[in-house]
Order: sequence, then structure tokens, then C-alpha cells
Amino acid sequence: MNVLTRMIGAARLDPHTYEEVEADSSAMPQALLLVVVISILSGLGEYFRGDGAILDALVYAAVRGVVFWAVWALMIYMIGGTILRSAETHANWGQVARGTAFAQSPGVLNVLAFIPTVGGIITFVVFFWQFIGVIISARQTLDYTSSLRAFFVVLLAIIPSAIVYAIFAVTFGVFTASSNGS
Repeated sequence: MNVLTRMIGAARLDPHTYEEVEADSSAMPQALLLVVVISILSGLGEYFRGDGAILDALVYAAVRGVVFWAVWALMIYMIGGTILRSAETHANWGQVARGTAFAQSPGVLNVLAFIPTVGGIITFVVFFWQFIGVIISARQTLDYTSSLRAFFVVLLAIIPSAIVYAIFAVTFGVFTASSNGS
């Protein structure tokens, strides 16, 4: 199945799409490409809002997106596959990472973040849409029968992921801002 069809299924929050991506180990390049493209589109939205130089915005957004995705998928896998594991859980990091990547599909709309007033609303809606997608992805890839369990795994996983993200932003965001002459 092609990446666009999978993106639409993931954005529709279709559990079967997440099952398909989980089972297709050859979909990892699609997942990585998707994260990079969505991150670049988000970077464009930030750039058009007036947040820095274009090259810095795009490179920083792509690297930031890949790092956050990989760490968040790892945390979901570690917490969901060990601490909150169910008897049915049979997963590996790749399965979780692929599902988490496709859950980011609504992020293509973040390119519109620069639109006054509406851009902030779009960003807010996209964040929650992606969060729900990650919950569905976690439920499917960790073979849970409970969405509540998946919700708690995702919620717990976002805490260390946000810390890594903050460290990354402080470490490299300062460099990016100083290279802009800001």
C-alpha cells in the first residue's frame, strides 16, 4: 500500500491502517520519510510565521522531528512493552515507531501555522489529532484491548520524550537563534 493511502487511513484514525503498518517491516523508510516531510512542513509554518531563516527552520525542524519521533516511540515501546505490558503484548520498537510515525499524518496541516489566529487553532487541533492517533497506534502495535491502557502509556511516554525534546531545543535552538543574528 502506498504512503498516501496509509497517511489518509492513519489520519482517519483507522485501527486497520495501524495494524497494517505494524505488520509491514518494509514500511520503515515510509515512516521515516513521513516524519521528515511533516517536520519540514511544520518548519515551513514556523518560518512563514517569522521564526528564523528558512534553511535553519527546515533542517532544525527535520532533525527535531526525527529525534522526538524516535524517542517517543522508544518510550512507548519501553513503557508499553514492559511496565504496562499485557499478556497479549508482542511488539518491537520498529512496529511502535512505524505506527507512531503514521499517527503524525495530520501534521501536514502545520504548514498553515503562519496564518494569523487560524494558524494557532490549526496547530492546537493537529496536536490533539496526532495524540489520539498515537493512542490508537499504541493500542494496535502493543496489542492492547484497552484504549485507556494505551492512553496512559502514551501519556507516561510523553514526559521523558518532552524532556529530551527540551534538552534538544535548548542545545540546538540556541545555536540556531545565534546563527540567525538574533
